[in-house]
Amino acid sequence: MQTHFTADQLADPLIAEADGILRNCVHCGFCIATCPTFIVTGDERDSPRGRIWMLREVLESPETITTDTAYHIDRCLGCLSCTTTCPSGVDYPHLLDIGREKLNEMVPRTFTDRVMRQMLGMIIPHSGRFRAMIQLAWVGRLFSWAMPTAMRAALTKIPAQLKQLDPIGGKNAIFPANTKQVKRVALLAGCAQRALAPEINASTVRVLNRLGVEVVVRAEAHCCGALAHHIGEATRAHDAIRAALLAWHDEIRTGGLDAIVVNASGCGTMVKDYGHMMKDDPELAPIAKMVSDACVDVSELIDKLDLESILLPAPVEGRSKVAYHSACSLQHGQKIHDLPLRLLRQAGFDVVQPLNGHLCCGSAGVYNLLQPKMADELKARKLESLDKTGAQFVAAGNIGCIMQLDRDDLPVWHTIQFIDWASGGPRPH
Repeated sequence: MQTHFTADQLADPLIAEADGILRNCVHCGFCIATCPTFIVTGDERDSPRGRIWMLREVLESPETITTDTAYHIDRCLGCLSCTTTCPSGVDYPHLLDIGREKLNEMVPRTFTDRVMRQMLGMIIPHSGRFRAMIQLAWVGRLFSWAMPTAMRAALTKIPAQLKQLDPIGGKNAIFPANTKQVKRVALLAGCAQRALAPEINASTVRVLNRLGVEVVVRAEAHCCGALAHHIGEATRAHDAIRAALLAWHDEIRTGGLDAIVVNASGCGTMVKDYGHMMKDDPELAPIAKMVSDACVDVSELIDKLDLESILLPAPVEGRSKVAYHSACSLQHGQKIHDLPLRLLRQAGFDVVQPLNGHLCCGSAGVYNLLQPKMADELKARKLESLDKTGAQFVAAGNIGCIMQLDRDDLPVWHTIQFIDWASGGPRPH
């Protein structure tokens, strides 16, 4: 793609970075076929290629930008499916980050949108606040008739039940290995996950302890910053990133770590990008690179250990038929797709994959709260594909997907919960 930035524009490091990204795009259109929003709308402006054109205009000719531009950029899920199919290696996620940051300065958001984004950024990264918000939302549904349309739609996404707040992550803790210690890792306990699905961290700790891994949890690293980052709450995102980096750096210095383990793939994609995000911060850049290099998805760590040694004998009839939903942030963001399937099969499960498994389920962080209509369409398509597999359960590697797709007659659990179950832990519930 040709660009025509002025020398003054290129003096901005973000625009200079974007210029290099834009020039890699050859307009081939391969990305269009794998873009969930384009598949739904058929509108070029809802495709990666169309958005790349618009992002160039945002940066190159800001005087031409309208609310219509912001509307279509906001409808991007950030699922990164386009990056998997792009033959030119266009760094779309970082271009999107740069464009959205600039767009937020140019196009004022509606009052309702601003309030929702500020509330989400202030509440969800703190699991206790998030849990309290869900309880208040149950009451709020009684008055939804008086709320703006966007807030009414968001209330429909609130879970009908709540579990006890996950104690893992509430304070600094060490969980020693059950056998001879072979590794020492830090676990990101997460924020929304602690309020919504406390069993995931418990299963993670149990499995790793059985495999000889000591697990350290630092309460200061309570959130990766992804949610705030993707909705434009830059200050909150930076504060969360800084707190996590300093906590893990302290742990590396004092106790040593073999890895930083993340069991929510959206968070893992974020942490693995810290090195890039903080590259211009003289204090945090070297720490961020160290942390990004040490970050692994929980499936990557288990693959390096002797899983077979802790598995219980499978029943003659096998364990269960499981459909594997490949979270976008795992398969596209981290390029991990086959590994979780292999681990589930090794654990004795009959694993199948739905059609169009590369397409997003519509969760995408808080996208389903901010763009409920599109999210619901994508959810319906994904559930239809999962139903056709005939599976009893669904396995996924990200809390957002789990909450988006879970149904009473088709439960969705984390991959680590299935492995925990197969190695002596409780049946997921």
